[in-house]
Formats: sequence, C-alpha cells, structure tokens
Amino acid sequence: MVALYWEPIAGLQIAVDGPSGSGKGTVAKRVGEELGLPVLDTGLLYRFAGWQAAEADVDLVDESAVLQTLNDVLPKMQWRAEGIFFESNDCTSLLRGEDVGGLASQVAHFPKVRTLLLDVQRDIAVSGCVMDGRDIGTVVLPDAQAKFFLTASQRERARRRWAQLHVKDKELSIEQVADELMERDKRDAERDCAPLERAKGAIQVDSTIMRVDEVVDRVLAVLERRDLIHAI
Repeated sequence: MVALYWEPIAGLQIAVDGPSGSGKGTVAKRVGEELGLPVLDTGLLYRFAGWQAAEADVDLVDESAVLQTLNDVLPKMQWRAEGIFFESNDCTSLLRGEDVGGLASQVAHFPKVRTLLLDVQRDIAVSGCVMDGRDIGTVVLPDAQAKFFLTASQRERARRRWAQLHVKDKELSIEQVADELMERDKRDAERDCAPLERAKGAIQVDSTIMRVDEVVDRVLAVLERRDLIHAI
C-alpha cells in the first residue's frame, strides 16, 4: 500500500503464523519495517533450543535433560529483532541452517520447553511487535489485535526453502528439502502441545502465487480497515 508513513496504535501486537516456507518470516519482516515495529522470529528461539541441546550432547527425547540445558544457557542468550546472540556472539546465520531446523522441531513438542520459552516470548512482546511462528495467535499472543495465517502449496514451499538453502549448500536437492518439509509439517500438526493450526479469527492468506509485496499490502489493508494503523 502507498503511504509515506504508517503509525500503529500503542502496543500493537501482530501474530503471523504458518508452516515452513509459507513466507511468514519475510512478510513479518516487511510489515514490521513498514510500521516501525520490532519483528520477532520465534522459530529462531526453538532453533536455539535444539542447537544448544545438541551442543550439550543430551538425548533429544529426554525432556528433563533438554530443559536443564535451556535453564543453563538462556541467561547467556539475547533475543533481539535482528536475531539471536549467545554469549555476545551473533548465531543467527548458524540457526538458519536446515539441520538446526530439524533439531528445533524435535524439542518443540515438549510442554515444559514450550512453557519456558513462552515467558521469554511474551515478555519481549509487551510494548508491541510483529511476531511470527507456528503458535503465536493460538498460544503465545492469543489476545493479539491482529492475527494472520500464511499458507502456500507444499511444492511452492519446498521451492522457496530450497532456493534459500541452496545458496549455502550446492549439493542440496529440492527433493531432500521437500521430504524434510513433509516430516516437519507432520510433527508440527500432530504434536500434543500447541500444534500448528489457524487461530480463531486469523486471516488466512494463500501466498502460493502472490508476490511478497501483494501479501504485505493485504496485511496492511486489514490493519488499516480495523483502525490499528493510520497513514500520516
């Protein structure tokens, strides 16, 4: 949408959920830039959890061991709009790797792990933000003033993820990415604690054949129509 500047209402919380490759991270970032709001990628937080559990060489099916590891390392972590820092080092790029994504989904189904990270997410969202993940509108920010659920065909989501990851791993095939995506979708949908699902009242946007600009414009239009943002 064409506007010189958008002014959001005080404390505006925008939840953007969806499966991997749906475009939620890219859209959330662009919306945050348009509105001057911090953008928080909760997926990075779970990637950090999985990564640290693996680094500590704990059994990823042992919830207590994973939880103990997180209690030890979280005081040394800083979660900012630009990414995650551990012991003052930016580890965001490392956390974006496909192998770390697999670790994240393995620990994300533990109820106590999710409860621990839930407090971290809510504390940072108090003053307003755009937050993207898989359970933002349903669990993390159930009272968010605006909720969106992004989808895309599985084929398109695999293509996007492959294009993203192929830059660093030339040997990676789109078939490998598609298989991992299917497995992750299954884990996300079937976990007992906070499964991936569309929140009540969330606007669903299928981005399969949409440009990022078009999705962002649709989100901004909804926000403006609800008087949550104003053009000035």
